[in-house]
Amino acid sequence: MRIVLIFFILFSGQVLAQEIQPAAERTDLYLPLLQGKKIGLVVNHTSMVGQEHLLDFLLQHELAVERVFSPEHGFRGDADAGEQVADERDPKTGIRVVSLYGDNKKPQAADVADLDVLIFDIQDVGVRFYTYISTMHYVMEACAENDKPLLVFDRPNPNGDYVAGPVLKPGFQSFVGMHPIPVVHGCTVGELAQMINGEGWLKDQIQCELTVIPAGSYTHDRAYSLPVKPSPNLPNDRSIRLYPSLCFFEATSASIGRGTYFPFQVIGYPDPRFGDFQFRPESIEGMSKNPEQQGEVCYGVDLRTPTCHEQFTLSYFLDFYKQFEHEADFLTRERWFNLLAGTDALLQDIRAGRSLEEIEAGWQDELQAYQSIRKKYLLYPDFN
Repeated sequence: MRIVLIFFILFSGQVLAQEIQPAAERTDLYLPLLQGKKIGLVVNHTSMVGQEHLLDFLLQHELAVERVFSPEHGFRGDADAGEQVADERDPKTGIRVVSLYGDNKKPQAADVADLDVLIFDIQDVGVRFYTYISTMHYVMEACAENDKPLLVFDRPNPNGDYVAGPVLKPGFQSFVGMHPIPVVHGCTVGELAQMINGEGWLKDQIQCELTVIPAGSYTHDRAYSLPVKPSPNLPNDRSIRLYPSLCFFEATSASIGRGTYFPFQVIGYPDPRFGDFQFRPESIEGMSKNPEQQGEVCYGVDLRTPTCHEQFTLSYFLDFYKQFEHEADFLTRERWFNLLAGTDALLQDIRAGRSLEEIEAGWQDELQAYQSIRKKYLLYPDFN
């Protein structure tokens, strides 16, 4: 079943419905390109063609899928954040699954030597530190190094209606930030792949032979509700919209709901002065095995309300930061915070007591410069 986004158009007195189609559903655009080819898939549990996984769909069309590559959280999407993902065999098809999360983040030459084409089809959430785009970077690099073409099956960006946050600076590259883009980058994976290629961000500025299969009827100013949760701790639209703002708490002693059934929708700490709302993180198999403040009653705020701010903001982080007498009791992983921010300037501003407005003003020039780059690679009508 296709994901239907209803919007209203006044046309001859009629209300029309438009469908957003992930590229995987636009089979007429890519099936002819795959005939007679040995295929490698970079996919996970979000790689669906309606109600069917892309792997199963291609096999039913008698296409030669030789290998699967899986990102963070694994092929089935049930591994915890940061958990090692091992190579395996898909029990349904017997096809070898090569993990790209752990010691080996890039397909090796031997992994792609017998392939004619690779396909990347993974649902992203439009945030720099969400690691699926880092996996895509390494796949592009492997394709470029081994003369293999890459097809990117594009999917809508649920945070694609704006751009915000500091731009990553040199010296702060990591698997949670590989490119000089802001926290909320406003690109689909297809647009970002074109940017990575066009701006020379692959190693030694090599170029990947890239084809983007576009999503249908998508524009950046339309909301998109994901049919499958993209990772274990982003279970719904609210968590996906709050994720850019709350991920900075991952470098602190506060809980953002890992170990509950509403992760990335609450903030709390084991002290009643942080708020009236209460929750207790516990180990949950398949979601969070060792959550922050496990077993402790946390007090704080519930962001599952209609009035909560859903675009990127530092206000939640600053509110908690200011309530701690000693920074070390709150900010427990400074280097991790700087890698998430993509810079150490943000923490310097926070420590200097600058206001939210002053901090945001400090990155407006770099955001404008990024927007000029971004516009060159857009595939869909923008929100401006």
